[in-house]
Amino acid sequence: MNRTVHSVRRSRLTSALLSALALALAVSATATGCGGGGGDGDGDPGGTGTAGRERSAATAAADRVEPLAGTPEPRLPVTVDSADGREVTVTSTDRIVPLTGSLSEIVFTLGLGDRVVARDITATFEQAAELPVVTRAHDVSAEGVLSLRPTVVIADTTTGPAEAIGQIRDAGIPLVVVAPAKSLADVGSRIDAVAGALGVEAAGARLKERTDARIAAVQKDIPAREGARKPRVAFLYLRGSASVYLLGGADSGAGSLLEAAGAVDAGKESGLRKDFTAITSEALAKAAPDAILVMTKGLASVGGPDGLVRIPGVAETPAGMDRRIVSVDDGVLLNYGPRTDEVLRSIVKQLYPNGR
Repeated sequence: MNRTVHSVRRSRLTSALLSALALALAVSATATGCGGGGGDGDGDPGGTGTAGRERSAATAAADRVEPLAGTPEPRLPVTVDSADGREVTVTSTDRIVPLTGSLSEIVFTLGLGDRVVARDITATFEQAAELPVVTRAHDVSAEGVLSLRPTVVIADTTTGPAEAIGQIRDAGIPLVVVAPAKSLADVGSRIDAVAGALGVEAAGARLKERTDARIAAVQKDIPAREGARKPRVAFLYLRGSASVYLLGGADSGAGSLLEAAGAVDAGKESGLRKDFTAITSEALAKAAPDAILVMTKGLASVGGPDGLVRIPGVAETPAGMDRRIVSVDDGVLLNYGPRTDEVLRSIVKQLYPNGR
């Protein structure tokens, strides 16, 4: 299991979560991965209740990014500190290759999408969907990247394999590594890192301001629940085609979003300190979630809400008995990027239907 995680080295969203996602995706051999397009889970996950309707709305919102007004002009050359301890000088941003979906999202939102020449398999939003894919089951193809003659490549610390990263660097291509986002607190620093590497720091500052304001606006709309117990939400990572059923713990990456939505991370609260653990009836009983957070493809892969409650232990939880499911598109749930406000808004709407 650990061997699989290390061989995949995927990006989505915290490093601990991303490793767990990579593990599951490698096991399932799903070519389209956890992004929004293709693969298992493209169909209706089942059910016509609130979760199904909100899932559709979240997916629609996830299909596009919203670039800043105007086109920034990079001020180059720039020399930046890469997260892997190197100093990298970027002299051209004419041909950009971001090697994760979340990094692609930032580049496009900064207004530099017309310079992007390739994508990671998880960059499925509309503006990037037609770009050539340079990953193979989430591992980077160095040959694919180099064939597109990039002038700068952006990766994060979970991107791999290391041999491919080394091959790109050995070809003389500036490659900047960015630390992965683990929580809402990392959104701004990640935008800063990408904007700095591309010589558009002013645009980065504007994007940070816009993103912070939108997240704050969503939080203001969370229904006041004076004296009410906060809803307990368990994050489940599911890939039914590979029989992968995981319960998120303290390092899953979902806790920050749930807390921002006025909820409690049930897995973390129940004492799970790791990123993920296999779902058991005992673990779910201890977590006792009022609601379950899932990715849309994961929900679809187990047969929708009907299939979800057939997973041992789910039906006996308050969430299972009430079929209270919060579903967010795979392509954005844990990116912690410029669309985090959309993710948070979707969670809030599903957690508090009718504003309660």
